[in-house]
Amino acid sequence: MVGILSYGAFIPRHRLARDLIAQAWGRNSMGGEKAVANFDEDSISMAVEAGLDCLHDVDPKQIDGLFFASTTAPYKEKHSSSLIATALDFRKDILTSDFSGSLRSGANALRAAIDAIQGKSAKQILVVVADCRLAPGGSDLEQILGDGAAAFLLGDAADSSVVAEIIGGYSVSDEFTDYWRTDQDAFVRSWEDRFAITGGYTTSIQEAVKGIMSRHDLGAGAFSKLVLDAPNSRQQANMAKALSFDFKRQLSDLLYSMVGNTGTALAPMMLAEALEKANQGDKILFASYGDGCQAFIFEVTQNMGMLGERRGIKLNLASKTQIGTYEKYLSVRKLVDKEEIGPLGSSSAPALWRDRRSFLSFYGSKCKNCSLIQHPVQRVCLNCQSVDNYDEVKLAKTGTVYTYAESYVAESPEVPTVFGVTILDDGCRVWGELVETEPQKKLDRPQKIGMPVEATFRKMNDASGFHNYYWKVRPVRR
Repeated sequence: MVGILSYGAFIPRHRLARDLIAQAWGRNSMGGEKAVANFDEDSISMAVEAGLDCLHDVDPKQIDGLFFASTTAPYKEKHSSSLIATALDFRKDILTSDFSGSLRSGANALRAAIDAIQGKSAKQILVVVADCRLAPGGSDLEQILGDGAAAFLLGDAADSSVVAEIIGGYSVSDEFTDYWRTDQDAFVRSWEDRFAITGGYTTSIQEAVKGIMSRHDLGAGAFSKLVLDAPNSRQQANMAKALSFDFKRQLSDLLYSMVGNTGTALAPMMLAEALEKANQGDKILFASYGDGCQAFIFEVTQNMGMLGERRGIKLNLASKTQIGTYEKYLSVRKLVDKEEIGPLGSSSAPALWRDRRSFLSFYGSKCKNCSLIQHPVQRVCLNCQSVDNYDEVKLAKTGTVYTYAESYVAESPEVPTVFGVTILDDGCRVWGELVETEPQKKLDRPQKIGMPVEATFRKMNDASGFHNYYWKVRPVRR
């Protein structure tokens, strides 16, 4: 059998009130708010964040594979999972795979990881799921869709650290066109709601949930939680009642009012939220819809109480800042053309490959003579001038601001753009961009000095026609 060893999640700090969207288009508001990826965040960066949350007390070198699922992967032809594995500092001799094309991709990645572990081709696999979909302006989907990510480390259930054992799974495939994007579409398209619900969602969910309960001879009362993604809260409650579940007691939070529909990451994020509240012996029924349905049954073990603290869903929800205007949202998501200060410049694939451990895996060089740590890796020590006398070391991801400067001419939706020097907890000084500093803008400027910060994996630019990523720093999310 296979089980979950650890889990994590990520929700972007920025939130947009649905009232602002409705006001901009003269429509009724659906209430609440949705999570919005920042201008330098995408599915890859969010997947890295969720992976870090999942692996904060796990050695990444012991993991044998990484599966990434998303309908909004930045590349049409290039592995995203290999980039994520590099950012998380995995070994090279691992299995990586991308899953896409369906809102069920995250659940399918879980199924593939389970099969790989059961087949003895891997001992541990990290599954990361992320989405940041766009909808046409003024549409219902613009208010509904949100951004987020989840991650699960799977391993053999015989492992003494398993927190939730996977009892079984059930798959249903159905050719049905309700939500889609062609290779030319930037925005999600959808068919009429009633047809989508009655013809697709209801049929597939009921078949999968009833099928897995029958296969394992379990009734609705055997489960503490039903993790059931849905187009909206009303349809989720209706489906739970149709399946004989107590929707008030057993139904897992859809996260709609605080995050929105996060696509293929929705059901996995709901599962992470259910695990946060689970106790030993709880059974969780999970069902993810998308051109069919993938269902699982999980049983929580006694190890859940020993799992280390993580941000998960709860702390990510609490750490937020509001986007003040709809126009700011359009700028952050690059949905409007703006005046450009100058050409973007170029990037070099060979240079990125050469420095990938420094720039992607966040390594520095530690002098063997004087122990000075530098980033990026340097052949010559700045302190004692030793040449080629260093070890490559993984850098700490937390530190404090040493100094900073604000730029009003940098090409960025965030004005001013803040650059600074951070002293990491291991003593290394790192220069780079400080992001998400909005909560500090009302403070006196000297108070930023000494501010606790943490490294965050972000998109830098699209120079030379490909996506460039790097580590920035942000105020520690509380």
